[in-house]
Amino acid sequence: MYVNPRRVRKCQFVQLFATCFVLCFMIFWGPLDNSIVSHMKSYSYRYLINSYSFVNESLSISKDNLDKVANCQYLINHRKKCLRQDVLLLLFVKSSPENRYRRDTIRKTWGNEKYVRYYLKGNIKTLFVLGKPSNSTQRDEIQKKLEMEDELYQDLIQQDFLDTFHNLTHKLLLQFSWVNKFCPHAKFVMSADDDIFIHMPNLVTYLQHLAQIRAQNLWIGRVHRGSPPVRDKKSKYYVPYEMYPWPAYPDYTAGAAYVISGDVAAKIYTASQTLNSSLYIDDVFMGLCANKVGIIPQHHLFFSGEGKAPYHPCIYNKMMTSHGHVEDLHYLWKQAIDRKVKNISAGFWGGLYCRLVNIMLLCRLSYKDTYPCIAAFS
Repeated sequence: MYVNPRRVRKCQFVQLFATCFVLCFMIFWGPLDNSIVSHMKSYSYRYLINSYSFVNESLSISKDNLDKVANCQYLINHRKKCLRQDVLLLLFVKSSPENRYRRDTIRKTWGNEKYVRYYLKGNIKTLFVLGKPSNSTQRDEIQKKLEMEDELYQDLIQQDFLDTFHNLTHKLLLQFSWVNKFCPHAKFVMSADDDIFIHMPNLVTYLQHLAQIRAQNLWIGRVHRGSPPVRDKKSKYYVPYEMYPWPAYPDYTAGAAYVISGDVAAKIYTASQTLNSSLYIDDVFMGLCANKVGIIPQHHLFFSGEGKAPYHPCIYNKMMTSHGHVEDLHYLWKQAIDRKVKNISAGFWGGLYCRLVNIMLLCRLSYKDTYPCIAAFS
């Protein structure tokens, strides 16, 4: 049957061209195997992964096995944390049982619910998500300390699985299960590591604006596009072909910190119940769930990568998150809530000054995985 090219939509032509390009690329570059080629192949394959359902179908659980998906039992829980409250942000902080110091610091800084309520006029709920202590010899002692800590602060959520790297997907499932059961009305949900700094004044202001316009299908963070699975058995991120056979992951945000709207949380929970959760890279599993329900991650320039953001008032002006902070959280929090720091970028000359400073800090020849150079011009 003859098809008039003029009647073919432009987007269809682009899709057809991209598909042919990817298939040709895979055929001719397939025999080669090194890190550069691996990333090029995976990024080329990205179009197929994000556009078609074969990945979801290969990882889906059959209907006969859906009832076998077991949920871990709660060891510590707070069912009424969100009850009858208008919750702007439900904040999950992924923490290890031994990290009491980090949790205490977060409670006094960016995770402080009272500060946000009184000074930022927003209602957030902070919960620390944990598994069981992995140290078998000190497990009972650490567990007692956790129970005493929770009696004091009432902000721990713990389930009956070992708190290890390979159980991070269990932590992810815990978060979405808890939202679905106990806080489905939260406007936004955030997942963050306990070595992250969150500029809560900036974030709350941003979310309050999004709440006013009733934003939906929102998933923001540091987006990874076309990332290849790690096949090196020496790496802790190693994923065997049997677990994930494709050369690229769907687009996803770094698990260190991301925000989703409440409607997305409900969709992700539903998808998580139908996919094989043996893939222990939790942020990738999140990407698989989102891909199945058609949620596309949105890159935010001021959600940092693995590196720490530069220490400067002009950076703090638009900062959302910065990675790799423990001892310096108090200092960063003091900068975040200081009006004098905020005023440095005020007005025409303040804005021009910060533009120049941010260019010098972010647009360097030696790349650091914090904020991209383009963030200096935003």
